[in-house]
Amino acid sequence: MKHLLRIRVFLKPYFWQILATLLLLLSLTGLNLLVPRIIRSVIDEGLWHGQIGFLIRSSLLLLGLGLVSAILNLGNRYWSEWIAAHVGYDLRNRMYDHIQYLPFTYHDHAQSGQLISRCIEDVRAIERFAGGAVADLVRFIILSVGILWIMLADNARLAVIALLPMIPLILMTAGFGTKIGKLFFAVDNAVGEVSNRLQENVVGVQVVRAFAREEYEIKRFDTANKEVFKTWVYVIDEWSKIMPTTNWLTAVSVILILWFGGQMVMEGTLTIGAIVAFNAYILMLAEPAQALTGLVNAGGEAAAGAQRVFEVLDTKPEIQSRHKAVTLNELRGEVEFRDVGLKYQNEKTASLSGISLRVEPNRIVALIGPTGSGKTSFVNLIPRFYDATEGSVLVDGVDVRELDLTALRKQIGIVLQTSLLFSDTIKANIAYGRPDATMEEIVAAAKAAQAHEFIEGFAHKYDTIVGERGVTLSGGQRQRVAIARALLMNPRILILDDSTSSVDTQTEKLIQSALDTLMEGRTTFVIAHRLSTVRRADMILVMDKGRIVERGTHDELLRLDGLYKQIHDLQLADQAGFTEEVEEIQEESIEQMKEHDEM
Repeated sequence: MKHLLRIRVFLKPYFWQILATLLLLLSLTGLNLLVPRIIRSVIDEGLWHGQIGFLIRSSLLLLGLGLVSAILNLGNRYWSEWIAAHVGYDLRNRMYDHIQYLPFTYHDHAQSGQLISRCIEDVRAIERFAGGAVADLVRFIILSVGILWIMLADNARLAVIALLPMIPLILMTAGFGTKIGKLFFAVDNAVGEVSNRLQENVVGVQVVRAFAREEYEIKRFDTANKEVFKTWVYVIDEWSKIMPTTNWLTAVSVILILWFGGQMVMEGTLTIGAIVAFNAYILMLAEPAQALTGLVNAGGEAAAGAQRVFEVLDTKPEIQSRHKAVTLNELRGEVEFRDVGLKYQNEKTASLSGISLRVEPNRIVALIGPTGSGKTSFVNLIPRFYDATEGSVLVDGVDVRELDLTALRKQIGIVLQTSLLFSDTIKANIAYGRPDATMEEIVAAAKAAQAHEFIEGFAHKYDTIVGERGVTLSGGQRQRVAIARALLMNPRILILDDSTSSVDTQTEKLIQSALDTLMEGRTTFVIAHRLSTVRRADMILVMDKGRIVERGTHDELLRLDGLYKQIHDLQLADQAGFTEEVEEIQEESIEQMKEHDEM
């Protein structure tokens, strides 16, 4: 419940709307409390004394009260839902904004399906509670206080007798309330797991189809879905135990009023109108009392949702701009690593260790090495996707931890190993880093990345909508659009993380030719597995097990006869083998053609 109370922060902006809703609730409850009093007067005065005029006036009064109550109820319900909708809107925005700034270390371990469930399902549970449930709860409290006061004022003895069955009802509801929050927390986690299963399957649909694992994925989803079913059934089972008891206790109250109240009427100490009014008040109290378990149910669901939401909101972004951070409006492009080490969360061994390097502006640095040698970790420290656990990374002589993050990253162009495009137009994807770019600048970037020709081949050209993650484009096309996106930013530091791995040899040559020109005048870090991409770099870093084991130019590294030469010779051997296979196939084809001609 403590998590649910924290929602009050999101209610503060709507103080006047909440006050108006409370006034409407007070007015509505007051009118409802008048109805049994009028009925009592009708019976004791109108019917008992045969006053027709009194009956007519009372009927008109009841009709008017009903009309006013309907209007007040409409206003109350509208403002309650209006407040709830705004709280949900603000909370979803707050969640989404916060997730944008959470570090990569958080996203490395968080399940995207769970985050989606928290942003949608859990916020929706809070929204439902903040709307109708809270209004009904406040109305129940006001109504209960009013009924209790009226009944005690009219006949304290009968009031105590009538309200006795309500005591166990309140105790049962309180006990149910303490238990329901934990139950709904389990339900929400199970729903989040279903969301995660669905999200993973949709994203990995090609892999599922390729390996014919549809039945396996169906079973995995069924297992997660069955957990939701089981947890919900447990909640329903607990809830169903209390509902019949509520109805039974209400019936007991009515019987007690009729029994003891009837005796008082026969003794002449109570009027028939009074006993009818008492019964009406109990029934009026019974309706919200029966709904109280539903309110506790909604409160438990909202409390569980609030706990899951605030688990995300309470996660502090580890990587953010410091107070009075240094803003470098135009970088020179100097990058320096001073005895840098990096160890990811929950990993036993360090991904980088003892990295020391100084790169002058406008130089091209290539990184090569076996898979898992730390190349991507190395470049991820420059835009501060992660913070070094040892040493420091400096840009233009300033520690990146002292720099304004937004200003730094706006001057760093990145083409990741896996190119991700958004479900939008090609034009919007290229201009993602610079939404204000002109069409001429977008086309120029596309031409430089050798993407203009295939874009022009589409029916809608630059306005062509690409599918989710750019799946409607080929791997090479996605990569070239991603390169154009990076180049449009005209960055001072350019990071190419194996950016030509998804293109064919011919396209690679075209892109490489364009990049040779575009890399002039900026500091560039290139990660590549093909030596043809790194031959002309000013410096080649050979990495192995998180360390720089060799550094130098292509010719210098070949003379060292180390790891670089091994990689070089291996690639040459592969190319030679491929050439031999092609020649053998060609020879076989020629022989088959000769045999065919002789026949």
